[in-house]
Amino acid sequence: MTLANIFFQTLETTLPVFAMVFIGLGLKRLNWIDDAFINTASALVFRATLPTLVFFSIVRADLGSAFNPAMLGYYLTATIACFGIAWLWSVWRVPREDRGVFVQGAFRGNCGIVGLALAANAYGDFGLSAGGILLGLVIISYNALSVIVLTAYHPNKQARLSSILGDILRNPLILAVLAAIPVAWSGVTLPSWLHTSGNYFASLTLPLALLCIGGTLSLSTIRSDSKSALGASVMKMITLPLIATAGAWLCGFKGQELGLMFLFFASPTAAASYVMVKALGGNDRLAANIVALTTLLASVTITAGAFVLRASGAA
Repeated sequence: MTLANIFFQTLETTLPVFAMVFIGLGLKRLNWIDDAFINTASALVFRATLPTLVFFSIVRADLGSAFNPAMLGYYLTATIACFGIAWLWSVWRVPREDRGVFVQGAFRGNCGIVGLALAANAYGDFGLSAGGILLGLVIISYNALSVIVLTAYHPNKQARLSSILGDILRNPLILAVLAAIPVAWSGVTLPSWLHTSGNYFASLTLPLALLCIGGTLSLSTIRSDSKSALGASVMKMITLPLIATAGAWLCGFKGQELGLMFLFFASPTAAASYVMVKALGGNDRLAANIVALTTLLASVTITAGAFVLRASGAA
């Protein structure tokens, strides 16, 4: 296969996802969708359609290939390492009051929407099922680490283990993973009508969620100069994915597993990071800048990374 063919094959994976994001941006600017729609749709995705998608993806998966303890262990180790790198860099280069926001923006990716959508496009059922299981680990680690670093630089907040565990255990995606794995292992066959209805409902997830991401982007926010936002964005989209993916390759991961981890490592900063910063009274403008910049950069950096992995035969 020529490099040109590999490049166009890569675009077939990434372009549909980012096209939906930019369509969402356009619809918001045309006032065809508004903040009320985005808030309602985002809540529907988070609470219902995305958990349904994850549940049915795992239920119909071959857990022998989708559940990979080595991949889960490496991803957790790499996430903690990236978190540590971002924190050490912030101590050196970022004002103290913005360090928590910087670190969260630099390591916390939007794996639940962008990463999973790219995985589904690239690897089909394996991407959805293995990605769904990996997503459970992502939710736990990202939420715990985010609370730790944000409260570390907030004068009036303290991280409480009970609060962190409560938020994690109430997360609809975690509940979907915990419900799906026993069903998949047991071999119980769900009624065909339930599969059909579930698939109809789950199919709303990715297009609706991607439109909402586009609708929340603010170009005016990006225009405001922010050295910390640019630094966090470069670290999130280039530096840390490069380090983590190279480490995975050196550890012997290849093919779909390496590609899936790259797509998760390289996902733009999660919009939930902005919500968490705002709730804690941090620098929400910096958080919004990072989300917007990384989302716009993602169309270039993820396409380039996926092309390199495919062209080299690694994934």
